[in-house]
Amino acid sequence: MAKKRDGGGLSTTQRTARFLGVSVLAGAVLAGIALPAAGALGLAAKGSVEGFDEIPANLKTPPLSQRTTIQDADGNEIAKVYSRDRTVVSLKNMSPYIQQAIVAIEDARFYQHGAIDVKGILRALNKNAQSGGVSQGASTLTQQYVKNVFVEEAGDDPDKVAQATQQTIGRKVKELKYAIQIEKELGKRKILQNYLNITFFGEQAYGVEAAAQRYFSKHAKDLNLEESALLAGIVQSPSRYDPVNDLQEATRRRNTVLQRMADLKNITQEQADAAAKKPIKLAISRPKNGCITATDGAGFFCDYIRKVFLSDRTFGKSRKSRLKRWDQGGLTIRTTLDRQTQKSIQASIGKHVYEDDPVATAATIVEPGTGKILGMGQSRPYGFRGNQTMLNLSVDHDMGGGAGYQPGSTFKPVIAAAALEQGTSPEQEYPSPYRMPYPSPVQTCDGEWHGSSADVTQNENRKEVGPYAMKEATAKSVNTYFVQLISDMGICPAVKMAQKMGIERADGKPLQQVPSMTLGVQEMSPLTMAAGYAAFANGGEYCSPVAIESITDARGRALKVPRTSCRTAMSKKTADTINTLLKGVVEDGTGKEAGLKGRDSAGKTGTTDSRYAAWFVGYTPNAAGAVWVGDPQHQRKMYNITIGGVPHDKVYGADTPGPIWRDAMTGALAGRPAPVLPTVPIDDPDKDKASGDDKGNGKHKPGRGHGGDNKPGGGWHLPGWPDILGGGNGGW
Repeated sequence: MAKKRDGGGLSTTQRTARFLGVSVLAGAVLAGIALPAAGALGLAAKGSVEGFDEIPANLKTPPLSQRTTIQDADGNEIAKVYSRDRTVVSLKNMSPYIQQAIVAIEDARFYQHGAIDVKGILRALNKNAQSGGVSQGASTLTQQYVKNVFVEEAGDDPDKVAQATQQTIGRKVKELKYAIQIEKELGKRKILQNYLNITFFGEQAYGVEAAAQRYFSKHAKDLNLEESALLAGIVQSPSRYDPVNDLQEATRRRNTVLQRMADLKNITQEQADAAAKKPIKLAISRPKNGCITATDGAGFFCDYIRKVFLSDRTFGKSRKSRLKRWDQGGLTIRTTLDRQTQKSIQASIGKHVYEDDPVATAATIVEPGTGKILGMGQSRPYGFRGNQTMLNLSVDHDMGGGAGYQPGSTFKPVIAAAALEQGTSPEQEYPSPYRMPYPSPVQTCDGEWHGSSADVTQNENRKEVGPYAMKEATAKSVNTYFVQLISDMGICPAVKMAQKMGIERADGKPLQQVPSMTLGVQEMSPLTMAAGYAAFANGGEYCSPVAIESITDARGRALKVPRTSCRTAMSKKTADTINTLLKGVVEDGTGKEAGLKGRDSAGKTGTTDSRYAAWFVGYTPNAAGAVWVGDPQHQRKMYNITIGGVPHDKVYGADTPGPIWRDAMTGALAGRPAPVLPTVPIDDPDKDKASGDDKGNGKHKPGRGHGGDNKPGGGWHLPGWPDILGGGNGGW
């Protein structure tokens, strides 16, 4: 039999079912009894209604996501980061106008009805039946609040958001039951406060405080009548009524709210008319979200803070839980960043390397004894455009950096420290020819390394021939000296020393146990090298880098934060001896361009094969810093290159990283104490004792040089090189 239809296109059966559905639903909720699992409405399966009583009794309300503020060590703001721009405030910090306006336009009977508004449902039912569609809803503010809670809990997961907003009777029933709970537990004022803090006002603003700041650059408590009406009107459709994009439509909606407020006697008709005549005056504050807004070039440090939070178990057992807590926000994070140091790093970088140069630089300074990261900067700005990058050139791969960069000769002090710890004297001499093969075999931690005739190393300068003792070899950065040193000592002590100093590969892989490690051929990050060298300044004690001083949540409660972990890497005597060696580098060696005026300092230059990278790593008693210059992609060799407007035939650690380090440290330490580095005396062997006479004797010690002409010499013996170093044509 054909169904009778009315003028609206609905059959009598459909009208009746719709009426019964809403009426039964309302009645069931009001009575607090179970809906049938199935029946005339066909409501079965979990997506609909299996039973009102089967819905969990308690609504789990997630904490509202808010802005997190990242500060420097003195409490100055570095940046604000958030998944949702929101600042939770109490009703007393919201204008009475916004409270009245939102109730007037969204739920005029809010203070008269319970969790649901039966009159509103019947009115909407009648209106919708007449229109043949859904032209009017009947959700109360409490129900809307519950729906927003579902959306908030869904976060940025599109599937969960769709589930939280789907138009099904099942979801509606859940919403209604939780609304009953909320009405009993919170009361009207708390519900209104929560609603105004959770709801979306468009333009990335969640909650009325963020909305007031976004549209009018003022606090929610200072909103006037017409501003309040505008914001209240936006809620129904944030895109349609956005005053930034459609001022005319937003004005009409604002005036509708004003009239509604007058009808409800919140304001007089005269007030409504006067306010409606006023043009909308916006004072837009654009969103300032994320590390890209960080001051003093601290965007990469800001991003490093996020990486620390997401990787450290102090903030949660799993990455998922840590990410959820980060996205929730509402944190105030006080970091270790020292503003003076950060400004000085950026000023020095800007002076010596331009952001559009073919190579880049990165610099990090830490505090010996505490591990605090005082500054972190680079020449390529934080961002997505042009010469900008999101790659933090100062840190390891798993903390937002790349694969790292070969530190070159800046690794040699690690070898020297390991040798000293093994009992090697700093006066130990090696012949140190310009070029030589790697001695073989060499002991490793779990066996032996065996080389071949192709494994050859050489010094930077052909004039660099020994013999040398440790101090002069360090000052001149003599490769062949340190190859012999690690070969005699064995590789394992060097590996263990590096580990104790926190010096690991940037890619997270274990150090390769090969003699060439003494030349710094395995990739490291500037932060790693700075923290490692800080152990020399700190009497041999290494302290792991830390970036966070304290964290408080939105309620002002302190959260536990990770602390530095300090350990003895070497004896104080060894550390003081290294100080002596590395002071010689900046006073008389390759690092003279990095020396600080009026302040004790020590350090080491480093340049890799093919000039892919150049370094200077150095320290004072109260700051240790590392500077790297090179191509992040490991493609551009630094020959015939202009950096910071200065042309270079070849780039050395001394001529570019050294001055960057000098200027950065000078500014960072200006006005601060200048303690003295503890050192130990090291006697230099006579420089001419290696000269041989025609009898095969050194001038002071027999056998210390090449043999004279036609005389067997008592000189040094190197495997594979007996004819060159065992006697021959004249002495050194």
